[in-house]
Amino acid sequence: MNKRIAIFTDDPGWHGARLKQAFAQQGCSSEFVSLQSCGFAIDNDRYGISIPGFESLPDGVFVRGVPGGTLEQVVLYLDILHALKHLGICVYNDGRAIERSVDKGMTSFLLNNAGVPTPATWVLEDQHQLSKIMLSEFEAGNELVFKPLFGSQGNGLLKISNFDDLPEREDYNGVFYLQRYIDTGSEDVSDWRVFVIHGKAVAAMLRRGQGWISNVAQGARCHAAVLDQELKVLAETAAGALGMNYAGVDILRDGKHQPYVLEVNSIPAWKGLQQVTPVDVAELLVEDFLGCCSDDSYTEVVS
Repeated sequence: MNKRIAIFTDDPGWHGARLKQAFAQQGCSSEFVSLQSCGFAIDNDRYGISIPGFESLPDGVFVRGVPGGTLEQVVLYLDILHALKHLGICVYNDGRAIERSVDKGMTSFLLNNAGVPTPATWVLEDQHQLSKIMLSEFEAGNELVFKPLFGSQGNGLLKISNFDDLPEREDYNGVFYLQRYIDTGSEDVSDWRVFVIHGKAVAAMLRRGQGWISNVAQGARCHAAVLDQELKVLAETAAGALGMNYAGVDILRDGKHQPYVLEVNSIPAWKGLQQVTPVDVAELLVEDFLGCCSDDSYTEVVS
């Protein structure tokens, strides 16, 4: 195909190597690029974006990482993704999908409005309102989970059952994102990570945590899983609600077997998943990505 692909990442690692290999097998060259090294270069003779290693626009952009930083820095990184899509470049996942999923509050809002079951959630700044919610939940016998509004891999999660455990607002950058804790009926929580590509669930794993957190980055063990139809449809609906080319959807069942979508990840890792599934995830991603690059109507399928 002789396409030149930019893979946006600051840490290529295992995932970058798998993608680069899969692109090469399709006859495409790919280069790792940090969004921190990109910018706008606007004059009358150029397309307006500076991407190191690319004198002309890449044929497509695969997003494997968006750096953190100040508000201005993050806006710049997302603006570059938005601008590339505006110029007709396939951005996988695009800036809007990343914005929807990185902001957990917006994720919860969109899931709920799409009819996807997700834990009761509150996002607020006012301490008085927070106290009222906590009082109501604790009186009902519920526990609450505090999460950073922008966070990943299980970092910063805090489960509380009384006012004494209330975290400092500074620890959450002045905004509280809290969810009702879903009791699975087991001390060691397990959930499902479902990998969705182009609207279809292609692979899944069961994650068993050491305690109530089931992220692989926090020590959870990965096990092969066969999805039932209910979880498959739920994962596909969740990815569609956020308009994603590909997604890692986290699903938990409570003690009564009711499923809840906890998160939808727009830049999901799949190293743990690859260890327990025969599906070559990188190969499927690259095949779908190249379809995105070639098909002008592709975005209508996943939006």
